Amino acid sequence: MIKKLSGLLLVLLSSAQLSFAGGNIDQWPALKALHGVISQTFHPSEEGNLVPVKARAKELYTKVQALLKSKVPAAFNSSQVKEAVVALEKEAKKLQVMVTENDSDTEIKEQLSVVHDTFHEIVGLCTKEDGHDHE
Repeated sequence: MIKKLSGLLLVLLSSAQLSFAGGNIDQWPALKALHGVISQTFHPSEEGNLVPVKARAKELYTKVQALLKSKVPAAFNSSQVKEAVVALEKEAKKLQVMVTENDSDTEIKEQLSVVHDTFHEIVGLCTKEDGHDHE
């Protein structure tokens, strides 16, 4: 029960961070959609549960591809954001391949952390565009 509550708290805090940016993340629907999949796969992995990421690695990669192809809102349109999205696509593809090839849980968990961190790099870049550091 405590693990479920702490996991829920982490998801709520992540959502609060995205909302704290004054709703800016809502301006980029593809980024918001990706956040849902990342939070539902990464947070369980912190407790050793890799079932969600193994089941949704392809979906996660598809959401990253959609982000890559989506129009970057003017407020976030910088070379740093674009480079980070390209890096995220590379890391998400690597994760999908690792899951498909049935790599070790340790390797998959480490790669999911890279994907998660890269995602939050993008969020950080987007929330700093207004000149304020929200993280």
